[in-house]
Amino acid sequence: MSEMLSNRLVPFLSKRCFSSLQTSSLSPIQPWLFIGLGNPGEKYQSTRHNVGFDMIDAFAQSQGIPLTTHYFKALFGEGMVDGIPVLLAKPQTYMNLSGESVGPLAAYYKLPLNRILVAFDDMDLPCGVLRLQPKGGFGRHNGLKSVIYHFRRNREFCRLRIGIGRPPGQMDPKAFVLQKFNRTGRERIDSAIKEGVNILKMVATKGLTEAARLSNADQKYKHLRSHDLQD
Repeated sequence: MSEMLSNRLVPFLSKRCFSSLQTSSLSPIQPWLFIGLGNPGEKYQSTRHNVGFDMIDAFAQSQGIPLTTHYFKALFGEGMVDGIPVLLAKPQTYMNLSGESVGPLAAYYKLPLNRILVAFDDMDLPCGVLRLQPKGGFGRHNGLKSVIYHFRRNREFCRLRIGIGRPPGQMDPKAFVLQKFNRTGRERIDSAIKEGVNILKMVATKGLTEAARLSNADQKYKHLRSHDLQD
Protein backbone atom coordinates (compact mmCIF):
# COMPACT_ATOMS: atom_id res chain seq x y z
CA MET A 1 0.00 0.00 0.00
CA SER A 2 1.44 3.38 -0.95
CA GLU A 3 2.00 6.22 1.51
CA MET A 4 -0.75 8.15 -0.28
CA LEU A 5 -3.22 5.32 0.32
CA SER A 6 -2.25 5.14 3.98
CA ASN A 7 -2.84 8.87 4.34
CA ARG A 8 -6.24 8.57 2.68
CA LEU A 9 -7.27 5.83 5.04
CA VAL A 10 -6.50 7.89 8.15
CA PRO A 11 -9.82 9.77 8.38
CA PHE A 12 -11.84 6.56 8.12
CA LEU A 13 -9.74 3.92 9.85
CA SER A 14 -9.38 3.99 13.62
CA LYS A 15 -5.95 4.45 15.20
CA ARG A 16 -5.91 0.74 15.96
CA CYS A 17 -6.58 -0.13 12.33
CA PHE A 18 -4.07 2.39 11.00
CA SER A 19 -1.29 1.19 13.29
CA SER A 20 -1.81 -2.32 11.94
CA LEU A 21 -1.45 -1.03 8.40
CA GLN A 22 1.95 0.37 9.30
CA THR A 23 3.34 -2.72 11.01
CA SER A 24 5.70 -3.34 8.11
CA SER A 25 6.96 -0.75 5.67
CA LEU A 26 8.01 -3.55 3.32
CA SER A 27 4.78 -5.54 3.28
CA PRO A 28 1.91 -3.44 4.69
CA ILE A 29 -1.51 -5.02 4.99
CA GLN A 30 -3.97 -3.97 2.33
CA PRO A 31 -7.60 -3.62 3.39
CA TRP A 32 -10.43 -5.60 1.89
CA LEU A 33 -13.43 -3.72 0.53
CA PHE A 34 -16.64 -5.75 0.88
CA ILE A 35 -19.63 -4.32 -1.01
CA GLY A 36 -23.23 -5.48 -0.91
CA LEU A 37 -25.61 -4.56 -3.72
CA GLY A 38 -29.25 -3.63 -3.16
CA ASN A 39 -31.83 -0.87 -3.19
CA PRO A 40 -32.13 1.69 -0.38
CA GLY A 41 -35.36 2.36 1.47
CA GLU A 42 -37.89 0.45 3.54
CA LYS A 43 -39.85 -0.53 0.41
CA TYR A 44 -37.04 -2.84 -0.70
CA GLN A 45 -36.03 -4.34 2.63
CA SER A 46 -35.99 -8.16 2.70
CA THR A 47 -36.57 -8.46 -1.05
CA ARG A 48 -34.60 -10.89 -3.19
CA HIS A 49 -32.66 -8.06 -4.83
CA ASN A 50 -31.40 -6.89 -1.43
CA VAL A 51 -29.64 -10.02 -0.21
CA GLY A 52 -26.30 -8.31 -0.90
CA PHE A 53 -27.28 -5.63 1.61
CA ASP A 54 -28.41 -8.34 4.04
CA MET A 55 -25.02 -10.07 3.77
CA ILE A 56 -23.04 -6.92 4.53
CA ASP A 57 -25.39 -6.02 7.40
CA ALA A 58 -24.91 -9.46 8.96
CA PHE A 59 -21.15 -9.33 8.53
CA ALA A 60 -20.99 -5.82 10.00
CA GLN A 61 -23.04 -6.91 13.00
CA SER A 62 -20.88 -9.99 13.56
CA GLN A 63 -17.74 -7.83 13.65
CA GLY A 64 -19.21 -4.89 15.54
CA ILE A 65 -18.71 -2.53 12.59
CA PRO A 66 -21.23 0.33 12.42
CA LEU A 67 -22.49 1.23 8.95
CA THR A 68 -23.42 4.81 9.74
CA THR A 69 -21.13 6.97 7.60
CA HIS A 70 -22.40 8.30 4.27
CA TYR A 71 -19.46 8.23 1.91
CA PHE A 72 -19.28 8.11 -1.89
CA LYS A 73 -23.05 7.59 -2.11
CA ALA A 74 -22.82 4.58 0.19
CA LEU A 75 -23.39 3.59 3.78
CA PHE A 76 -19.83 2.93 4.87
CA GLY A 77 -18.04 1.34 7.80
CA GLU A 78 -14.55 0.16 8.72
CA GLY A 79 -13.09 -2.29 11.16
CA MET A 80 -10.64 -5.12 11.70
CA VAL A 81 -11.01 -8.88 11.24
CA ASP A 82 -8.18 -10.72 13.01
CA GLY A 83 -5.80 -7.86 12.31
CA ILE A 84 -6.92 -7.33 8.70
CA PRO A 85 -8.50 -3.94 7.88
CA VAL A 86 -11.92 -4.30 6.28
CA LEU A 87 -14.01 -1.60 4.61
CA LEU A 88 -17.75 -2.20 4.14
CA ALA A 89 -20.12 -0.41 1.79
CA LYS A 90 -23.78 -0.50 0.76
CA PRO A 91 -24.33 1.78 -2.27
CA GLN A 92 -27.40 3.99 -1.88
CA THR A 93 -27.71 4.84 -5.57
CA TYR A 94 -30.35 2.19 -6.33
CA MET A 95 -29.25 -1.08 -7.83
CA ASN A 96 -28.83 -0.17 -11.49
CA LEU A 97 -26.46 2.71 -10.65
CA SER A 98 -24.35 0.85 -8.07
CA GLY A 99 -21.14 1.57 -9.98
CA GLU A 100 -21.54 5.31 -9.39
CA SER A 101 -20.74 4.56 -5.75
CA VAL A 102 -18.46 1.53 -6.04
CA GLY A 103 -16.19 2.89 -8.78
CA PRO A 104 -15.22 6.16 -7.05
CA LEU A 105 -14.91 4.42 -3.67
CA ALA A 106 -12.47 1.84 -5.02
CA ALA A 107 -10.56 4.51 -6.95
CA TYR A 108 -10.21 6.75 -3.90
CA TYR A 109 -8.54 4.03 -1.85
CA LYS A 110 -6.54 2.83 -4.86
CA LEU A 111 -7.29 -0.78 -4.05
CA PRO A 112 -6.46 -3.48 -6.59
CA LEU A 113 -9.59 -5.22 -7.82
CA ASN A 114 -8.47 -8.49 -6.22
CA ARG A 115 -9.02 -6.81 -2.82
CA ILE A 116 -12.62 -5.91 -3.66
CA LEU A 117 -15.54 -8.31 -3.18
CA VAL A 118 -19.10 -7.67 -4.32
CA ALA A 119 -22.00 -9.64 -2.79
CA PHE A 120 -25.19 -9.82 -4.87
CA ASP A 121 -28.32 -11.84 -5.66
CA ASP A 122 -28.09 -14.46 -8.40
CA MET A 123 -31.03 -16.13 -10.16
CA ASP A 124 -28.72 -18.72 -11.70
CA LEU A 125 -28.12 -20.39 -8.32
CA PRO A 126 -30.77 -22.22 -6.28
CA CYS A 127 -32.18 -20.27 -3.36
CA GLY A 128 -29.71 -20.26 -0.49
CA VAL A 129 -26.70 -21.57 -2.42
CA LEU A 130 -23.53 -19.45 -2.34
CA ARG A 131 -20.62 -19.29 -4.76
CA LEU A 132 -17.32 -17.45 -4.25
CA GLN A 133 -15.48 -16.49 -7.43
CA PRO A 134 -12.45 -14.37 -8.36
CA LYS A 135 -14.00 -12.86 -11.50
CA GLY A 136 -16.80 -13.23 -14.03
CA GLY A 137 -19.37 -11.42 -16.14
CA PHE A 138 -22.61 -9.75 -15.08
CA GLY A 139 -25.20 -12.08 -16.61
CA ARG A 140 -28.56 -10.35 -16.30
CA HIS A 141 -27.61 -8.37 -13.21
CA ASN A 142 -27.75 -4.64 -13.91
CA GLY A 143 -26.15 -3.69 -10.61
CA LEU A 144 -23.12 -5.82 -11.41
CA LYS A 145 -23.13 -4.44 -14.95
CA SER A 146 -22.90 -0.91 -13.55
CA VAL A 147 -20.01 -1.90 -11.27
CA ILE A 148 -18.08 -3.41 -14.20
CA TYR A 149 -18.70 -0.29 -16.29
CA HIS A 150 -17.27 1.94 -13.54
CA PHE A 151 -14.29 -0.39 -13.16
CA ARG A 152 -13.50 0.53 -16.77
CA ARG A 153 -15.04 -2.78 -17.86
CA ASN A 154 -12.54 -4.78 -15.81
CA ARG A 155 -14.29 -7.91 -14.50
CA GLU A 156 -11.50 -9.31 -12.34
CA PHE A 157 -12.93 -8.48 -8.93
CA CYS A 158 -14.18 -11.00 -6.36
CA ARG A 159 -17.84 -11.98 -6.12
CA LEU A 160 -19.99 -13.67 -3.53
CA ARG A 161 -23.01 -14.89 -5.49
CA ILE A 162 -26.12 -15.47 -3.37
CA GLY A 163 -28.62 -17.78 -4.99
CA ILE A 164 -32.26 -16.66 -5.02
CA GLY A 165 -33.61 -19.22 -7.52
CA ARG A 166 -35.49 -18.60 -10.74
CA PRO A 167 -38.92 -16.97 -11.08
CA PRO A 168 -41.76 -19.47 -11.36
CA GLY A 169 -43.53 -20.03 -14.65
CA GLN A 170 -43.65 -16.97 -16.89
CA MET A 171 -43.12 -14.47 -14.09
CA ASP A 172 -41.16 -11.35 -15.05
CA PRO A 173 -37.66 -11.57 -13.49
CA LYS A 174 -37.82 -7.84 -12.69
CA ALA A 175 -40.92 -8.40 -10.59
CA PHE A 176 -39.46 -11.56 -9.04
CA VAL A 177 -36.32 -9.89 -7.64
CA LEU A 178 -38.36 -7.07 -6.07
CA GLN A 179 -40.59 -9.45 -4.13
CA LYS A 180 -39.96 -10.70 -0.61
CA PHE A 181 -39.21 -14.34 0.10
CA ASN A 182 -41.86 -16.68 1.39
CA ARG A 183 -41.15 -18.47 4.67
CA THR A 184 -39.16 -21.34 3.15
CA GLY A 185 -37.11 -19.03 0.97
CA ARG A 186 -36.41 -16.70 3.87
CA GLU A 187 -35.20 -19.60 6.00
CA ARG A 188 -32.81 -20.70 3.27
CA ILE A 189 -31.49 -17.18 2.75
CA ASP A 190 -31.04 -16.56 6.48
CA SER A 191 -29.06 -19.79 6.72
CA ALA A 192 -26.99 -18.83 3.67
CA ILE A 193 -26.24 -15.40 5.13
CA LYS A 194 -24.86 -17.02 8.29
CA GLU A 195 -22.65 -19.17 6.09
CA GLY A 196 -21.70 -16.11 4.06
CA VAL A 197 -20.52 -14.25 7.15
CA ASN A 198 -18.07 -17.07 7.83
CA ILE A 199 -17.00 -17.08 4.19
CA LEU A 200 -16.26 -13.35 4.29
CA LYS A 201 -14.21 -13.87 7.45
CA MET A 202 -12.22 -16.54 5.62
CA VAL A 203 -11.68 -14.22 2.65
CA ALA A 204 -10.25 -11.55 4.94
CA THR A 205 -8.04 -13.88 6.96
CA LYS A 206 -7.10 -16.68 4.53
CA GLY A 207 -7.45 -15.00 1.14
CA LEU A 208 -9.88 -15.62 -1.68
CA THR A 209 -8.29 -18.77 -3.10
CA GLU A 210 -8.33 -20.66 0.18
CA ALA A 211 -11.77 -19.36 1.15
CA ALA A 212 -13.18 -20.46 -2.21
CA ARG A 213 -11.56 -23.89 -1.91
CA LEU A 214 -13.07 -24.45 1.51
CA SER A 215 -16.50 -22.96 0.94
CA ASN A 216 -17.35 -23.86 -2.65
CA ALA A 217 -16.93 -27.57 -2.01
CA ASP A 218 -19.60 -27.48 0.69
CA GLN A 219 -21.84 -25.30 -1.44
CA LYS A 220 -21.43 -27.68 -4.39
CA TYR A 221 -23.01 -30.52 -2.44
CA LYS A 222 -25.64 -28.14 -1.13
CA HIS A 223 -26.42 -27.30 -4.74
CA LEU A 224 -26.84 -30.99 -5.62
CA ARG A 225 -29.21 -31.44 -2.68
CA SER A 226 -31.35 -28.46 -3.64
CA HIS A 227 -31.01 -28.15 -7.41
CA ASP A 228 -34.73 -28.63 -7.92
CA LEU A 229 -35.82 -26.37 -5.08
CA GLN A 230 -37.19 -22.90 -5.48
CA ASP A 231 -38.23 -20.54 -2.71
